[in-house]
Amino acid sequence: MTFSVYMVRHGQTQLNKYRRMQGWCDSPLTNKGIMDAHKAGRHLAQVKFDRIYHSDMTRTARTCKIIMDENQATPQLGTPTALSYFREQCYGYFEGQDSANTWIMVGMPHGCKTFEELITKFSLEKSRDMMKAVDPFHDSESDAEFWNRVNAGFNFLRQNHRDGDHVLLVSHGTCIRSIVHRYAPEIDIVKERPLNGSVTKLTVSPDNIQVAYYNHYRDNQKY
Repeated sequence: MTFSVYMVRHGQTQLNKYRRMQGWCDSPLTNKGIMDAHKAGRHLAQVKFDRIYHSDMTRTARTCKIIMDENQATPQLGTPTALSYFREQCYGYFEGQDSANTWIMVGMPHGCKTFEELITKFSLEKSRDMMKAVDPFHDSESDAEFWNRVNAGFNFLRQNHRDGDHVLLVSHGTCIRSIVHRYAPEIDIVKERPLNGSVTKLTVSPDNIQVAYYNHYRDNQKY
């Protein structure tokens, strides 16, 4: 049994625009974010979806609704399901703070000043544990906590889908980046981050996940 998951990063939000940490906190889509969502919807307009999901955040719900409005191939789209499993990484104390300042605080004890420098020198996985260590409340997610949640989400999808299904899942940048890094480590997720409104396609089987493509957002790319 294999089925396809089209993971879309939500459209740009106010906190994205101002380069602030946005994990379990939320903010509305900007005008650009609405356009991001419409563009993703047009790219997926001819995909017939069997089920539709988004994380339990307003930014993904709004993006999902716009994508559904653009879809031409699914006669009865139904009501999308909110899945907390595919929320963004939780940044705890650092939620809403300036991104550059946050990564200086997390990275400086390890000789790094930026997120890219930190995950290049160490890893995306270790950056989560480093953040939790400097979070004064220790509320940010550790790598184990993050993957326990996301793995439970994939188990949910496996239990609720059949061979050949096509699934829409609107999620978040670091969540998508982390999944791609785990299952397709040859892809350079440091230099290429998933843009707002981009599409990443996964092929999910009972014991594996394959990345069919990552961060597609151009009109001439495959969808």
